[in-house]
Order: sequence, then structure tokens, then C-alpha cells
Amino acid sequence: MLTHITISNFAIVEQLDLHIPNKLTVITGETGAGKSIMIDALGLALGDRAESGSVRHGADKAEILATFDISNNRDARDWLQSRDLDADHECILRRVVSADGRSRAYINGTPSPIQSLKELGEMLVSIHGQHEHQSLLKKDTHRALLDEFAGLNPQAKTVAEAFRHWQKQQQAYEHFRDHAKEMQDRADLLRFQISELDELKPQADELAELEAEHKKLSNVDALMSRGQQALTGLSEGDSTVVDLAQSILHLLKDMQEDDPDLKDVTEMVDSARIQLEEAGSSLRHYLDGLDIDPERYQELDNRISSYFHLGRKHRVDPHQLAELWQELQQELDAIDGGDEKLAKLEQAANQSRQDYLGAAEKLSKGRSKEAKKLSKLITEKVQPLGMPGAEFQVDLQALEAEQYNAHGLELVEFIVRTNPGQPVKPLNKVASGGELSRISLAIQVACAAKTNVATLVFDEVDVGIGGAVAQIVGNLLRKLGQDNQVLCVTHLPQVAAQGHTHLHVNKQTSKKQTHTDIAELSQDEKVAEVARMLGGLKITEQTLAHARELIEESQG
Repeated sequence: MLTHITISNFAIVEQLDLHIPNKLTVITGETGAGKSIMIDALGLALGDRAESGSVRHGADKAEILATFDISNNRDARDWLQSRDLDADHECILRRVVSADGRSRAYINGTPSPIQSLKELGEMLVSIHGQHEHQSLLKKDTHRALLDEFAGLNPQAKTVAEAFRHWQKQQQAYEHFRDHAKEMQDRADLLRFQISELDELKPQADELAELEAEHKKLSNVDALMSRGQQALTGLSEGDSTVVDLAQSILHLLKDMQEDDPDLKDVTEMVDSARIQLEEAGSSLRHYLDGLDIDPERYQELDNRISSYFHLGRKHRVDPHQLAELWQELQQELDAIDGGDEKLAKLEQAANQSRQDYLGAAEKLSKGRSKEAKKLSKLITEKVQPLGMPGAEFQVDLQALEAEQYNAHGLELVEFIVRTNPGQPVKPLNKVASGGELSRISLAIQVACAAKTNVATLVFDEVDVGIGGAVAQIVGNLLRKLGQDNQVLCVTHLPQVAAQGHTHLHVNKQTSKKQTHTDIAELSQDEKVAEVARMLGGLKITEQTLAHARELIEESQG
């Protein structure tokens, strides 16, 4: 549950630091005072879209800090733990919005994406707004509310995943089936191309090696001629470099006897002489190995020509033929198989369809069972709200096989009979906006009671009602607050009187600026506020007495 909220420079709030108690907390104030500001700030901490206009005029940033006790919220604890964000049984959400509209989000002090705030926020708080009845005109909302009420969200997710898998398998089968002739033609071409490459059997880097050897054999005469000249001058002629080095070495050794400082020079010349002798030996070995081999030359020439011929034919660099050979074989393996592969694809598509139907039928049974419970519960909730003859139904309409989708085998639609003797109608056919608001409130209260979220927020959901109906709404919210933390922004004294805690919003305006304060009311202050809501600006003893009576009745 929400235990604490701190708001800085948000809208017309300069600084606000509030402890939030459990049970039902009502929030009231004059029209335009900013009763919903705290709810808007909480929404921002839970991942709502940030706007530059939310920053208080003259400030460079707005900041919201919301602290939650999650000791009894297993889903939230598991979510945090799986991301290494857990901090015992506390969760702190922080949102900072700059004046230019950019924002940063933090979970337990760690910078986090806004999407993470939204995911976690759905496990912490459920917010119901005054315009929520508009979303109730959409059938997707009906299905989502039923699944939430029935605890079927995990099954619904399984069905959606099974449907996507089925569609993927079905598309693969149909594609192969519908393009079988094209793929057969392609397979025939691939087999022909591969057969040509099979004859060559190109290997990676082979062409470069062939070209190097071919170049060597092409120039063997010149290599032998130049090599022999080099060998003659090096070690096999009348006056060789080795002989000259030997003569120089003798001179240096004689000089070294007179001056030992020449030792290093003598050793270097001796080393050079040895290197020259070894070079001569290596060159002789090289020349002995040089041989004109016409057959090998022709063999190289033919293979290199084959590389370039197939390279031109396949429009690739000849050096890439080995890679192409492998790619063509892989493509052939992927499309080859004919009837056998088509049968396997069809079998896979049929199996995935059966898996989907199994999961969807299980979901349908759950929905059918819980739809009756939800219908009965909302009927019980809506009748006292000035609609004594109303009857609410959750209608499940079976789909034809070709209409099956990721949401299951049926359409879910809320229908209602507002008066006895009248036919049931879809919600979007309900004529009265007031009736729709009351039905919406009954649905929200009924579904909120079943949610796993500990903190429930109702932002002026009581618009359009009054009198005895307002008192019943207050009773509903107070009863809901016995097992949940409930925050309710209201303009109705009958609802405000029901609060276990009462927060009052006060807007103060000076010549230079406007700011809003929110404070918890004492018992006497609560009586005065309820009296103001009953009687307007002029508070009489009679309105005070009426306010006390309302409050005492709520606590009875």
C-alpha cells in the first residue's frame, strides 16, 4: 500500500509531504482548488506521460516520490527481486520532470525506464477516473475487466501466445503449399548449380594459393637465372661475398690482437659471414627445387580458369565460390523435401491449433463461470444506486471458427436492463449518462474488490449522483476500504463523511503566485468541511448538525 508521497513544484503545489494511512481516505476542497493534483502526481510516479506544463511556474523541475509497503504484495516483490531492485519490503518510486518536458525515473534509487514504472505500477495501484465509463463502451474493456475479476489474466496470456504460434505455423504450411511449384523449380535450379560446384569443390582461400603457385611456375626460368647469378656472387663464384667477408674477418682478428676493443666488431663480421654462408645454402636448396612441370602448370591453369568461369556465371567474386557453394546447399536443404516436408508442416500447424483450442476452451470455461458471478455482483451493486429494477449481464458470444483470435473463442460484452420489462441493451445503447455513470461505478467497485492491488484510487467517480444514492456510494467505498487502501477524490458530502481519514485541499492565491496545500483534518475540521459541502459558504448550526449526523452514521 501507499505509505508516503512527497511532491515538489508540481502544478500549483510548491511542496507537499503526506503520510497516507490505510482504509478509506477522502480528498475534498473547493472547485478549482486542485483536488486531483495528488492523484495526477501519483500517476506520474506510476509511469504516466510527463509534460513540461506539469512543472510549477518558475521552477526548473518537478519531483514526485511515492513510497509503498509491499510486505503483502508478492507480485511486486517478485518483480523487483527478478531485476535486482528489491529493498526488503519497501518500494520507492521517484519521477523527476524537467521544465523542458524531459523526465527521469527511479525504482529504489536505480534509474529505470518509464515502461518499468508502468509495469510495476500496475501491481501497486489501480486508478479509476471520472471518465472511465467512456472506456466501458468498448468491448475490449469488457473482456479485460472480466479476466481481471476472474483472475484469468495468466490463462489469457497463454491463449494469446498459443494463437500467435498457431498462426506462425499455419502461415509456414500455407506458404510452402501455395509456393510448392515455385520452390520445386528453385530446388531443381539449385541442384544444377550445386552439381557444377560439386565438380570444382571450391575451398576457402584455395584460389589465392593456386594463383601464387601459377605465378611462380610462369616465371621459373627467370627465377632460376636470377637465382644462379645471386648464388654465384654469394658463395659459388671466383670472388664471392663470403670470401670477401672471410678476408675481412682475418684482418679484424689481427687488429684485435693489438686492440681488444675491436672484439665486438670482429664478432659482428663473423656473424655476418655465417649468415651469408647459410643464405647461400638456402638459395642452393631453393634452386635445386625449382623445376619446370608443364603438367602441373596446365593443371593449375585449368583449375583457375574453372574458378573464374563459375564466378562469372554466378556473378560473384571467384574467391567467394566456396561460400556460395555452402549457401546454395543450405537453401536447398531448407526448401527440399517436397510432400514429406509439406506433411510435416501441416502436422505442426494442426498440432499448434489443437494446443490453442485446448488453452482457449479452458479460458472459455473460466469466463463462463465467472461471468455469472460478475453479473450477479454488479446487479447487486447497481440496484441500490437509484436503479432498483436494473439487471446487469456479462454476455459471452461464441465466435465462428474463422473468427478465433488471440483473445479466445468468444466476444465479451456487458449488457444491461435498466428497468423491468425492457429488453437488455449494450452499454453504448443506455440513454442516460447518469445511468451509465452509476453502472460504471458499480463495475469499478465490484472489480476493484477482486483485484490483487492493495491501493485503489477513485477520482471523482461519483459525478452525476446525489442524495440517498450518494450515501450508498459512500458506504460502498467505506466497505471497500475495510480490506484495501482506498483514496477517493469527491465533491459529495455523503461520500466525504464516510472517510476514515479526510484530506482537505486548499488553494491560496496572492498577487504574485498561486499554490495549493493538502492537510489532514481533525474531527472538528472534518465536521466543518462536510458542513461546507452541504450548505455552501454560509455554515449554520443546522448544517453542522447535519454534518455530524452524516459522520456518526458512517461510523456506526
